Parts: sequence; C-alpha cells; structure tokens
Amino acid sequence: MELRSRGWFGKKDKDGIIYRSWMKNQGMPTDMFDGRPVIGICNTFSELTPCNAHFNDIAERVKRGVLEAGGFPVEFPIMSLGETLLKPTAMLFRNLASMDAEESIRGNPIDGVVLLTGCDKTTPSTVMGAASVGLPTIVVPGGPMLNGHYKGQTIGSGTHVWKFDEDMKTGKMTQEECEFAESCMSRSIGHCMTMGTASTMACMVESLGLTLSGAAAIPAADSRKRVLAQLSGRRIVEMVKENLTIDKILTREAFENAIKVNAAVGGSSNLIIHLLAIAGRVGVDLKLEDFDRLGSKIPLLVNLMPSGKYLMEDFFYAGGLPVVLDQLRHELHENVITVTGKNHHENIGQKQECYNTDVIAPYSSPLQDHAGIVVVKGNLAENGAVLKPSAATPELLNHTGRAVVFESIEDYHARIDDPDLDIDETCVMVLKYVGPVGYPGMPEVGNMALPKKLLQKGVKDMVRISDGRMSGTAYGTVVLHVSPESAIGGNLALVENGDMIRLNVDERRIDLLVSEEELKERRARWTPPKPAATRGYVSMYIRHVNGADQGADLDFLRGSSGSVVTRDSH
Repeated sequence: MELRSRGWFGKKDKDGIIYRSWMKNQGMPTDMFDGRPVIGICNTFSELTPCNAHFNDIAERVKRGVLEAGGFPVEFPIMSLGETLLKPTAMLFRNLASMDAEESIRGNPIDGVVLLTGCDKTTPSTVMGAASVGLPTIVVPGGPMLNGHYKGQTIGSGTHVWKFDEDMKTGKMTQEECEFAESCMSRSIGHCMTMGTASTMACMVESLGLTLSGAAAIPAADSRKRVLAQLSGRRIVEMVKENLTIDKILTREAFENAIKVNAAVGGSSNLIIHLLAIAGRVGVDLKLEDFDRLGSKIPLLVNLMPSGKYLMEDFFYAGGLPVVLDQLRHELHENVITVTGKNHHENIGQKQECYNTDVIAPYSSPLQDHAGIVVVKGNLAENGAVLKPSAATPELLNHTGRAVVFESIEDYHARIDDPDLDIDETCVMVLKYVGPVGYPGMPEVGNMALPKKLLQKGVKDMVRISDGRMSGTAYGTVVLHVSPESAIGGNLALVENGDMIRLNVDERRIDLLVSEEELKERRARWTPPKPAATRGYVSMYIRHVNGADQGADLDFLRGSSGSVVTRDSH
C-alpha cells in the first residue's frame, strides 16, 4: 500500500524539496522521510480548557509509541472547546472545531491520526472531523479527575455545583465554604469525574471501538493513562499498515452498541446529539427513535453520579467499561471491529472480573431495570424531545401541570427568585429560545435551578422543558432537545403562562393541552426572533444548523469528502 504521505515527502522535484526541507528545520534527520507512516497527533490542549491542560504530556507519550513502532509522529493543534469557560456555549463551536480537525487532517501529509480528547465537545468534534476524512484513527481520552472530597464526603464535579448552588441559596453554605469546596472538587488534572458528558464521551468512543480496551475510565493522574497513550501510538502505526480506517469501525452495529452501553452506564443525554452528528458524517442512518428503541430497556449497571453515588475513579478500580461490556455481552453485536482489529468480545476475553459490584452491578441485579434515554413526542415536540429517567424523579415521569414560561434565559434569571413568582412544585417550568438557532448553540441550561422559595420549602425537583441541553453532570426531571425548536416556529414558542402540559413517559408523550384552533391563532401573532448574528461563523451556523433531532450538525458538513487533495500547494 502506498502511503498517503508519499504524495508530499516522496516527491523528487521542487515540491519534494520544499516539503522535506522546511520540516528539517525542526531537527529531523533525512531517514524520517524514507517511507515511515506519518502519524498526526491532533492535540486539543489549551489552558482555557482546564480539562485538557495536561495534553502536551499525553502527546509526548503518544509520540514515544509512534517512534517505537517505526512511525513519524507530528503534532498539530486545533481549536479547543472548554465547556466551563467558553461563551455563549462550547456547543456553538463544536461544528467549527470539527471543520478545523477535518481540514487539518486532509490538507497535511498524514497517514493516520491520534485524537487527544477530554472536555466533552473535543471528543465529538474531532471524531466528526476525522470521520469525514476517513483515515486510520484512534482516540486517546484525557481521563477524569481524581475523586473530590469535602468535609468527609465524596463530591463530584458538575453534580455538586448544582447542590452547592442550592445550599448557597438556602443558607446552608457560606461563600467562604463554597470557595473551599471548589478546590476540593477539582483537585487534579482531568475532566469531570462524574458520569457527565466528558466521561460519557470517553465511554462512547470506547464502546464505538475507537480506543484501546479500558481507555475510558483511567484517571488522568494515573500513570496508566500515559501507558495507554504510548500503546495507542504504537497501535496507530499498525492500523495504517493494516489500512484499518475509521469507516470500517463506525458501522451501524457499532452505533447500536454505543447506545446500549450509554444506557447501562447512565450516560449523558448529550450522547444523542453527538452520536447523531457522527453517524451523519459516515452515512449511517441513525434516528432519534433508535435511542429509545435500543436503549430504554437496558438496565442501569453503573452507580455513578448524577444517577448514583460513585465517581469515575471508583469505576476504574471496579474494572471500568470492559466489565460493562462483559455484562452486556448478550446485548451487543459481535460483528464489529475495533482499533485492535478485534471485536469487544475478543478484546475483553471470556470473563471480565468486577472488583466492586456496588459500583458496577451485575446484569441480573441492576440498579434500575430500565434506565436508557427515552424519546417523547407530541404537539409540543413533533420531531421529538429526550429525557433521562435515571436522573429523574419517578413520580414526575407521568405528570400534568401548569406552565410557568420564561421567554429567554435572561427572563429566567430575572424572575426565578422573585418571591411573587406564581409557581409551586406542581408547575411545569418552560424555557424558550435556547435551541441551536435560538441561543445560538443550544447551551446546557435546560436543568433550570428551582425557585429559591421552593428550595426553601424542601422541593427537590420539578418538570422542566426546553429546547436546550443540560450538563451530563446534572439531574432532575428535565425534558430536553425539544424539536422543532422555538426559534424556528416550533410549538414550544407558543406556550403561554397557565397552559396545561402533560408529560407521560410511559406513553412517550409530551403534549400542550391547547386546541389546534388556539395554536393557529397564536402562531398568526408570533414573530420570529431576530438572528443573534449577521456576520461571521455564528451567522453561518444559524443559517445552516440542523435540528437537535438530526445532531445539530451544519447541513453542508453531513457526509464525507475523503482524504484526497487534488491539487498541490506550489
């Protein structure tokens, strides 16, 4: 097989001189260009993405493995997306980062690529970009932080943010105590150590077959993370020699396995929007309904926050994702291939021992019988909306209540703690214009904090509905990703204070109890919001983003362009 990089470094003319000579200014000897596989290391390091701030060390470990296997490692940066700092939301830029990854991989002399991923959007964005090129690809997840500890209790990043916020509002915690707890919560390198979206994405890529076995749960601070990076560097060189490309791994069966695994680990609802987008890049016809059909009957096996009580460090010590794959052996497709060249069953062997059944329950005795994401439809979400039952209050999964409407996130913040707000625990909180077009970018604001006056009464949960997302670290009876979204005229835009809304998860329904005639009258009076931007990337995003039910990718990015570049640069 002729290496793709020979189209650069193998040239015997002026172009070849340029390609080789300028690389040599980094001190590379001539024999590095003798036909070794060139391995691109796609690094999402940034000090503004705290979860990924240790990636330069990880990259060096990957390079060591590549060199050991006879490859030529070259590191390159792409846009990094930190969920904790980036405004208005990192999700707005997921598709931009995917474009960065795609064009950086395609346009350079790369035969195979290693994706360094951590904070949640860096995983789907780089996988989306790599999938649209189609080279051999392996993912090295950056790993979760070590467990947080505060006043004798274990605390989880993200999940305890919401609890600390509630305690501050109700006077149970002072500002000084909160600032001390912050340090206790984030005490090592790595991403959120709850089963939030970052950990979910790590489990996603392992279940898809894009990582070496056991990669998802290794803590960032554990020396075995460096070992994994080095072994991944070795393996990508062999993948190039075997021509094991990413499209051979990302099959329909691999996506179905990932959906089932996500249910078993209690993963984030954000998996849906990212998996749909990745599937769209490789031509797999994945539908929103597939997540309910395949995942909603899978039992919850992993006892991690926000659905349980443990954290990713405990998950790793209990055996990690290979134990879950073993427990789900009879549920998963065997006719898949992973980056090892083998399927999951071959990777994990005949029996994978669990070292703590309180962290990873056996399939025969799960934490919950049915825990996967459910999809609800009705006149309030004609294209669907999603809900995570494992993080919800069972009594609220079938509920009818009076709507309390917030017309924007600013309206919500202005009124939520007003003592005169007409709301009680039986009401349904509705937040508009936080979808892909409306915000723009579909932020993690769907798990609206409850009114202070209800928190002081001891109310812990209410039904909440929006066209936005919520952090995978969050919890509550929250209906998300309502589609069509309000900003493009979905019926969510027409909800008024006092309307009755019925949620019936058993029947997979979400309905606004208003007549069609009344809705027609309201629609005639409705005015679409002005675009949030008229220039630049954000304007392009607003004009081209697909709905949440299609993964919120840009319409012109679906599919792939392959790895061929038809013209030279000189």
